[in-house]
Amino acid sequence: MRAPSSLKQEFLRKWILGLQICSSSAKSMSISERKKAIKLSADIAMASARNGRTSWSRALIASASKDDNHGKLFVQQILGSDCERLTKISTSIKRLRCKKILKKSSGTIIRRRMKRIPDKAVASSIAKQMVNKRTQILKSLVPGGVFMDEVSLIEETLDYILSLRAQIDVMRSLADATEMMMSC
Repeated sequence: MRAPSSLKQEFLRKWILGLQICSSSAKSMSISERKKAIKLSADIAMASARNGRTSWSRALIASASKDDNHGKLFVQQILGSDCERLTKISTSIKRLRCKKILKKSSGTIIRRRMKRIPDKAVASSIAKQMVNKRTQILKSLVPGGVFMDEVSLIEETLDYILSLRAQIDVMRSLADATEMMMSC
């Protein structure tokens, strides 16, 4: 992973570009549409700052590319020449993972006989259910997480959290700078 400062610089550069695109059409937008456009531009800028090296960034770009309103415009404008390459990568990886998941799930349907389960096995079973439940929740939180196995999910989640943290730092710095300018 890149140094956090260069990730923040790349995110800021691409997010400002997204905000400029957003401001050009802001007159015809409602407040909720503006909010969605700003969030979308921040997400695309964050994903593009990772250059499609992570599954979550490719998933964000792919889902934004399918958006009819502003997503396609933001993706094309922010990504520039990388747009076609990253959207192709996103769709091909998604297809491969879907095939892998389908292949794995088809062989796992096994009927089990009911047996008396000892206490240790009950505790183990409950622990497994809790882990599975939390894994499903995590998969729903990370973009593209539903297509990941557990190891990839953990790696991608860590990278996604670090990128979100960088996004927060940049946004906070921008808000502080704007506040200082307004008070002068």
